[in-house]
Amino acid sequence: MKIVMLFDQIQSGLGTKDDTMVPLTGKKEAVGPAVMMQPFLKEIGGHVMACLCCGNGTYLADPDEVSRKLCAMVKKLQPDVVVCGPAFNYVDYAAMCARVADDIIRTTGVKAFAAMSQENGAVIEAYKDKIMIVKTPKKGGAGLNDALKNICRVAKAMTDDDPGLSKLKGEVCF
Repeated sequence: MKIVMLFDQIQSGLGTKDDTMVPLTGKKEAVGPAVMMQPFLKEIGGHVMACLCCGNGTYLADPDEVSRKLCAMVKKLQPDVVVCGPAFNYVDYAAMCARVADDIIRTTGVKAFAAMSQENGAVIEAYKDKIMIVKTPKKGGAGLNDALKNICRVAKAMTDDDPGLSKLKGEVCF
């Protein structure tokens, strides 16, 4: 199973919360949380083929154009699934994850979902009926490994068109 992940400047390691204008880029390797997911990905026969990265400010300056470009990159890469996040409690990043996941599903034919914490209530409300949103803790630490494992479980179930996906959605998604 081939996975593409979408990160902001912080999760990708390309910047800090103040370095918001990091341009859209991609890496054909696992970075950030994707590295931490490796043991769980092995369990499901998955691997991260690429990580797409974009600064929050870059996204907010032109969300339509950034989303269009990200969708084009996904279409070219042809992964089995795209994981947008985990965005934790970062509201601008969560909004980017949800919007881009929705756009990917609608325009590329590739399966996608977002991951974020409950602190992103407005984003969750706006997208919970359009895309799957996997629950994560507010920040790293307690519950992070479980969240990363659940992200992998949802990715596997989505790519396998697993009928148990709806049960899994009820357990680990908003």
